Amino acid sequence: MAGKEKRASQGNSVLAAGAMSGTSFDGVDVAVIETDGVEIIGFGEAREVAYGDADRAVLRAAMGAWPGEARADAAAAVVEAAHIAAMANLPPVALLGFHGQTLAHDPDGGRTHQVGDGARLATALGVEVIWDFRSADIGFGGQGAPLAPFYHWACARWIGAASPVAFLNLGGVGNITWVDPLVSAPELPGACVAFDTGPANAPIDDLMASRGLGALDLNGELAAMGEVDLAVLQQALEAPWFSKPPPKSLDRDRFAGLIGAVAELSDADAVATLTAVSAGAVARGIPHLPSRPVQVLVTGGGRKNATMMRMLAEALGCEVIPVEDVGLNGDALEAQAFAYLAVRVVRGLATSAPDTTGVAAPVGGGRRSRPGVPSLESGR
Repeated sequence: MAGKEKRASQGNSVLAAGAMSGTSFDGVDVAVIETDGVEIIGFGEAREVAYGDADRAVLRAAMGAWPGEARADAAAAVVEAAHIAAMANLPPVALLGFHGQTLAHDPDGGRTHQVGDGARLATALGVEVIWDFRSADIGFGGQGAPLAPFYHWACARWIGAASPVAFLNLGGVGNITWVDPLVSAPELPGACVAFDTGPANAPIDDLMASRGLGALDLNGELAAMGEVDLAVLQQALEAPWFSKPPPKSLDRDRFAGLIGAVAELSDADAVATLTAVSAGAVARGIPHLPSRPVQVLVTGGGRKNATMMRMLAEALGCEVIPVEDVGLNGDALEAQAFAYLAVRVVRGLATSAPDTTGVAAPVGGGRRSRPGVPSLESGR
C-alpha cells in the first residue's frame, strides 16, 4: 500500500474502492484504501476519469431533476457508464462505495436525489456495491450531508494530529469538518462538527462556462487579474444562510443568483468577486466551529486555485494548506471517504451523527447490492 507505513488493524481490514462524481462535473474519482472501518491501514491506487464535453452537458442539464424525469435518466446512464469505465482493471477489492451524482438536494423537504443504480454497477463489475448513503440519514431527520467527516476523523488520526484540525472540501459546494482526533470514535460527541459553508467552485465554473471562457478558472489566473466588487461581496455574505447555525447542507444551485449579481462586471472582476464570496463564505462559517482552527487542510478542486487559497488565508487568518502538505491526496480524498463508509456500512457502524448532519442519533446509511441481484429501481 502507498503512503505511510502500513498500520495494524483493530479488526479485520479489507481493500475497498470508493467512487465519487462531484458537483463540479469534472469526472469520476476512484480510490482504493485498506481499512477496518475505523482506522486507515493504507492507501492503494487512485485515478480520475474525466467527463467529456457531451457527458458534462448531460449532467449540467439534469441539475435540479427529481426521480422520473427523462433528464435524470439520461444523467444516470452517463454516470453508470463512466463509473464502470473508471473501475476497469483495478486490483480486486471486496467492496465499492458508490456515491452517485447528486442532481437535487432538499434536506429541509426530506428528500435528496443521487442518480446511478448500485445494483447495475454490482452486476457489471462483479463486486458488492454500497450506495444510496444519504437516504437513511434524511429519514432520521438529518441533512444527508456532508458525509465525509468520519473519514476526515480517520485522516486526522492517520497524519498523527494531536489537537483539533479542520478539513475544508472545496468542490461545487464547500464543506468544513472540525475534527478532534483524540476522541476514540467519529460518531461520539466532540469528535466531528461539520456543515456546508456555502458556494465554492460552482458559481465560478458556471460563470466561466456561460461566458465561453472554459470549464474553470485554471489556477485562479483570471481571478488574479480582477478586482473584487466589495458591494457585491458584502451583499452576498449577508444572505441568511451564513448566520444560520449548523446542521446545514446546500443544493449546488442554491446560490445560482450570484451569476446575475456579477453580470455587469468584466470577466476578471466577476470571477475575482465570486472567488472572494466562496472564501468569505468559509470565514463566515468559522464561528460555528467548537474552536477556531490553527490550521485548515484543503481538499477538492479549489485547493488548486491559487487565488482562492490566498483569499482563504487572508479571510481566515490562519494557516491554509492543501492536504498534500500533510501526506494526503486531495484528488482522491472524497472517493476514499466512500470506500471507508462502505466498510463501515458492512460492519454495522454509523456513517453520520448529530454533529455532522443533524440526524437524531448516530445512524448507518447505505444500501447493499451484490452481483447478479436484479435492481429494484424503476425506470430505465
